[in-house]
Amino acid sequence: MGIVIRKEPDLNNPILVACWPGIGNIGIIAVDILRRAVGAEELGEIESWDFFYPKKILIKKGELKDLQFPENRFYFKKTGKTDLLFFIGEEQPSDSGGAYAEGTKAYKMANLVLDVAERFVCRRIYTSGAAVSPIHHTTRSRVWVVPNREELLGEVKNFENTVSMSEVEGRTGQGNITGLNGLLLGVAKKRGLDAICIMGEIPIYVHGFPIPYPKGSKAVLEVLGAALDVTIPMDEIDALIQESDSEIESVYDKLPSEIKDQLDKLKYISYAKPTKPITEEDKKKILQELDRLFKKDVGTD
Repeated sequence: MGIVIRKEPDLNNPILVACWPGIGNIGIIAVDILRRAVGAEELGEIESWDFFYPKKILIKKGELKDLQFPENRFYFKKTGKTDLLFFIGEEQPSDSGGAYAEGTKAYKMANLVLDVAERFVCRRIYTSGAAVSPIHHTTRSRVWVVPNREELLGEVKNFENTVSMSEVEGRTGQGNITGLNGLLLGVAKKRGLDAICIMGEIPIYVHGFPIPYPKGSKAVLEVLGAALDVTIPMDEIDALIQESDSEIESVYDKLPSEIKDQLDKLKYISYAKPTKPITEEDKKKILQELDRLFKKDVGTD
């Protein structure tokens, strides 16, 4: 287990942007588009065999030739303004084999990522993921922000279209971030590194299904672009949004009218005054109906 660095670029206090797959793949879609938009070059990787099972075993003529593991790659870009590092992992390591990072493997992965950040004297770290929220899929996703230092709160609140996670839905300052996004913030704090998690909203009735939600990714991209002073073409993400919206609408149109009526209430939520237009019982019925429709659609493919 270790870090492999293939280049030694002369970076000036870069900012690291890190992500992994998660709900709606919001973070990884956004960060990968950003990486390609700036033309980042491959820097190195974290070796995978101590963290993951092989995702593919290559056999030729009856002989095992290779084991392919999920990739965990670093990239870099000198921009002339703010130098950038990227870390993009294909999976989150978990001792129990779950979808989200937990246990010793996750802690080791977070520390290895930060070892590289410190090696290149990173001055800040951003992570990105999803925020499950009582919104409608036709509305614009906001970005929930969580810094690991109180002194950063004023800055992150100035980002356009953002809200502090502790101020959402009357949370009274409470909340949690699952997986490596939250873990990396905590480990960075212990090392004295500034870190901010930015999470694009995804509707509560969409988050549990195996479809991306690029509308949340676009919200994240807009914040990252402003924070990093990078211009990001939105053609690619807008095309993904159009495709995703069409897929969601095809399921939405099949819902019973009484469930659609409940979901339509989400169009009119006032964020200034937290409200609960849908009860927990209603939410359970909605998710059960959506689950039935998705399974039916999968079965007819």
